[in-house]
Amino acid sequence: MTLRFGLFGTGHWAAETHAAGLATHPGAELVGVWGRDRAKATALAQRYGVAPYQDVDALLADVDAVAVALPPDVQAGIAVRAADAGRHLLLDKPLALTLPDADRIVAAVDRRDVASVVFFTSRFNPAMIDFLGRSADGAWHGARGALFAAISEPGNPYGASPWRRVYGGLWDIGPHALSVVLPVLGPVARVAAMPGPAGGVHLLLRHTGGATSTLSLNLDGPVAAKTFDVTFFGEPGIVPVPHRDVTTGQAFHAAVDALLGQVTAGRPGHPCDVRFGRQVVAVLAAADTARVEQRIIDVPAGRPVA
Repeated sequence: MTLRFGLFGTGHWAAETHAAGLATHPGAELVGVWGRDRAKATALAQRYGVAPYQDVDALLADVDAVAVALPPDVQAGIAVRAADAGRHLLLDKPLALTLPDADRIVAAVDRRDVASVVFFTSRFNPAMIDFLGRSADGAWHGARGALFAAISEPGNPYGASPWRRVYGGLWDIGPHALSVVLPVLGPVARVAAMPGPAGGVHLLLRHTGGATSTLSLNLDGPVAAKTFDVTFFGEPGIVPVPHRDVTTGQAFHAAVDALLGQVTAGRPGHPCDVRFGRQVVAVLAAADTARVEQRIIDVPAGRPVA
């Protein structure tokens, strides 16, 4: 089957990943583009030979699914409206910037029983999927991760992103780390956080099964320090997660496949659906409070990782 998609967003990620991916996926049809900047929406729509929309609900009425590439706080409202309209959701990480907003998205998805995928890029890498499938056996004592980006590096297309500048590595980079750690070590029960240089943040997580993990996150660090390194330790030894062996475009196609698979089967539910996205937001929100208040914070219980 073919899913008709409406694209919400007009930035670099929307144009070069979402629009490009939808335009080339054999099971997707890009119908139209909506954006907060009408001129950008028109330009992006013309680039892909589709219609620009000025009204959110008008675009929702013409599609089966939405692909959202907007700041998380804007995404949350669009996602609820789309789910309530019975449209399937292909969303970006983080799902939202507050736990109540994440809960509203999950509630809307449950009300209408629509399919959902949150595009945690690494989770749509075949090598990572294989690794996680072999690693969720309870034999690990913990994990350590260092994820450093350099958003101010010349030519970085996200350097002018306002929400990333405000919320930093915790909210932009943290979801990537958690999307890998949580499926192996399980949900987080408690979190402590310490601010670091250049806007970095360091997390100490205690998981409900007793494992612990540490994550060092920086969005605007030195160019020479850029890294994505997550390593698990325990009975199997010390094992780093595999590096991505597919392009971002290929990973996005896999995310579209995941949404299509749910719709075709008539069974919503995926390891990276909005329920998992909500779990990630719960950890991030607790970590944010822990960082500000400099105390250990309990993470609100939620649905288990699929």
